[in-house]
Amino acid sequence: MGISPLERQNPHLRVHAVNVYVRDQDRSLRFYCDQLGFHLAFDARLQSGQRWVAVTPPDGSAVLALIAPKPGSVDHKRIGRATGVVFVTEDVAAQFREWSARGVRFRHTPRLRRVKFETNPVAPQKTPVWGGVFTRFEDIDHNVFELVSFDEVSQAVENQRRAAAAKLEAERHAAHELEIAKQVQARLFPQTRPSLKTLDYAGICIQARQVGGDYYDFLDLGRERLGLVIGDIAGKGIAAALLMANLQASMRSKCASALDQPQQFLRSVNQHFYENSAASAYATLLFAEYDDAARSLRYANCGHLCALVLRCNNTIARLDSTATVLGLFEQWDCSIAEHTFRGGDVFALYTDGITESENDSGEEFGQRGLIDALRRHRKLPPHDMVRMIVEEVKVFSPHEQHDDITLIVAKCK
Repeated sequence: MGISPLERQNPHLRVHAVNVYVRDQDRSLRFYCDQLGFHLAFDARLQSGQRWVAVTPPDGSAVLALIAPKPGSVDHKRIGRATGVVFVTEDVAAQFREWSARGVRFRHTPRLRRVKFETNPVAPQKTPVWGGVFTRFEDIDHNVFELVSFDEVSQAVENQRRAAAAKLEAERHAAHELEIAKQVQARLFPQTRPSLKTLDYAGICIQARQVGGDYYDFLDLGRERLGLVIGDIAGKGIAAALLMANLQASMRSKCASALDQPQQFLRSVNQHFYENSAASAYATLLFAEYDDAARSLRYANCGHLCALVLRCNNTIARLDSTATVLGLFEQWDCSIAEHTFRGGDVFALYTDGITESENDSGEEFGQRGLIDALRRHRKLPPHDMVRMIVEEVKVFSPHEQHDDITLIVAKCK
């Protein structure tokens, strides 16, 4: 699994490894693995040709690098000394018996140590703060290690370590779950585009987080009709993504009636959204039905940003709201408006992630910026227009993306 977002944002120092100087790495490796029950962490040959061998205790909380220095060197003289390494266990006596049976040499049997005391304000007697049972053992090169039991200090350190490990694991699990959710949501966006004779079109959604509440779709309504849909769920993140999936499922399951009864279709979608969301949840939506033969559009704009039509003579028409938002009201209705296209007309549906993107001065890209971009790139195919416009938005607003960016561009052939 990769590094979690929290680790990237808040890097901290870790102990990479503790060097233990030995005479023979293979012999020492067998001792640590066979007699102490450690695991091989790595065994590699460096570019210098030096072999680097490391072992770790069963919980992987530390790494001991087994270094074989050259005879006569300063490091070689450190073999057989106290390492300063202290291992902590819950039961020193049990560990002592287990390792002794495996041939590990101990300097003495476990004994009780009292080093520092503090006065308990509740009881008059003194309470040990650091101490507990301890012993010392040697490896085959007489390097000395200490083995101690949990006392108040070491228990606090261990509890903190476990809490940090649990937190990190929870963050990794959450990141993994979000990545899965991202992949699932990506499959909810249109995977195919019904072919039309008079209209070319493309869409994109770039979420600000792993998942988001923007929605777009292309619905094959039959009889040479295409449904173009764009929506924006109030809110962000997982909650918005779940409502987006709910809205998408409702639109696709009910769209069979959209051709003959578009108002009834949208009333049914609103009712479903109203019944399956919290009282404060709502969505803006623009549903447009394009007639491939007549080059005409029937649409309902339910509280969404106005769609833009860049006519072939370079003028702009706006397809404004024809109804209020979905999901807030049980008794809800909409009106249907129409628009007729000519060859060369460009049609754009978008969310506020485009128009409300800000530059360093706090200025918004705005509807004017989108219109200018449509004019600059109108000769390109819709797929390239979408890509170029989104690139312009990102150049205009180069800092962290705060809202989902969704855009549909259609061009009348």
